[in-house]
Amino acid sequence: MSLAVIRNVRVAAAHDGDAELMVTLEYENGGTSLVALDEFAARTLMESCAATSPEGLIGAGWEKVRDALVASSQRYAGAPAEEHSGG
Repeated sequence: MSLAVIRNVRVAAAHDGDAELMVTLEYENGGTSLVALDEFAARTLMESCAATSPEGLIGAGWEKVRDALVASSQRYAGAPAEEHSGG
């Protein structure tokens, strides 16, 4: 059993105007955390959960969110800084 699960999902605008997925994780003790996922991480999460809509993510374990964030950050591994920093 996961220590935390996705309880709510909504689409929001990021600081740059791109869409991002805001995921609320709920822990066993009732506490919550809000996690922002960029488009790449959101797509990765949707695919790993076989979800066809954001609502299909509800109930998935936090590990899926973690793995999506790792995949998103690793896409820059080894790339020169100017390729992904906007500079």
